[in-house]
Amino acid sequence: MTSRHTRWARPIALLLMASLVAGCGLPRVGPTKREIYAGSVQKQGDSFVVTVNDRVTRATAVQPALGFTEQFQNAGLLGSDLISPGDTLGLTIWENVDDGLLAGEATNQTTLGEVQVDGSGFIFVPYAGRIKAAGNTPEGVRRVITEKLEQQTPDPQVEVRRLAGNGSTVAISGAVSGQGVYPIEAPTRTLSAMIASAGGIAIPPEVAQITVIRGDQRSKVWFQDLFKYPQFDIALRGGDRILVEADTRAYTALGATGAQSRVTFETQTLSALEAIAQVGGLSTAAADPTGVFVLRNEPMEIANQVLGRTDLQGAQRLVYVLDLTKPNGLFLARDFSIRDDDTIYVTEAPFTQWSKVIGAFTGTLGAVGSVSTASSTLSGDF
Repeated sequence: MTSRHTRWARPIALLLMASLVAGCGLPRVGPTKREIYAGSVQKQGDSFVVTVNDRVTRATAVQPALGFTEQFQNAGLLGSDLISPGDTLGLTIWENVDDGLLAGEATNQTTLGEVQVDGSGFIFVPYAGRIKAAGNTPEGVRRVITEKLEQQTPDPQVEVRRLAGNGSTVAISGAVSGQGVYPIEAPTRTLSAMIASAGGIAIPPEVAQITVIRGDQRSKVWFQDLFKYPQFDIALRGGDRILVEADTRAYTALGATGAQSRVTFETQTLSALEAIAQVGGLSTAAADPTGVFVLRNEPMEIANQVLGRTDLQGAQRLVYVLDLTKPNGLFLARDFSIRDDDTIYVTEAPFTQWSKVIGAFTGTLGAVGSVSTASSTLSGDF
């Protein structure tokens, strides 16, 4: 009985191993390089497989263009003392008589501490009536009040001070140290100065984006470009809303890499080489450096340019191939730009699958041997 079990053990093990390999039952991280090529349009698939070269890197080097529109850039600086609706003014009036229109008998000075400019741009001053203040300067308002009062009291002296008010404020929110509503004053009439007055940004400057909303207009710029391009450090207007937020672009890394995850951009531009390094590089025990793929839905214009065609309509599925073993492979990976929602997939090296086959084979023989031994033991018991 024992010899019969032993005689059938090895053929059964070989049969199990063959079934395992034939049925693709071995674990793996994803499709092989051959399977990806088999899904190309050239082989009746639904994606274009393109080998990356210098021409392809130039055609695909498209990054989101951020910058303020001309309407924002052409807005001049507000005058440091220009009065707006909602501002608050401080008034002091001196009269050259003991018993004046406004002052009492003991003093010839009258202080109107806080006079707010209404929505129509006017203020009310006793005996002077409604005065148009919005669009004027404190000096201009002083002259108007003086002219009104001197018709009723001799040689009045008027002082007008502009205080911070609601009409000249901006709202700052998002990733800043101090969110809130801030007045536009002489030192904070530009975007960078206003952000600084709010404590500065609270995220790395490399990924910070600034959005300014003015009425029904909105525009966005990279934070670092405020200092790189002076025209982007725009003048502010009352009612502006400023939003500071981190770049939301990300890519997905899969396959034989150091980590498989969705990764956010850490810089304004990101190359394939930097993206691979960001997830820990290629897996030294499993990766095939000749099979680095970048999967992307490419806009029609770029797809036609990459493929040298003019007939493609709509976005196209493109699979870009990088071979890091070629003499210029690393340079091409360094120059090839990664874009938002890209997928980087690294295939396994062929020996990895062979290692798994051998592991499965030796494991199967060991398991079958154990079964044979157990069977022999049971046969001996009976």
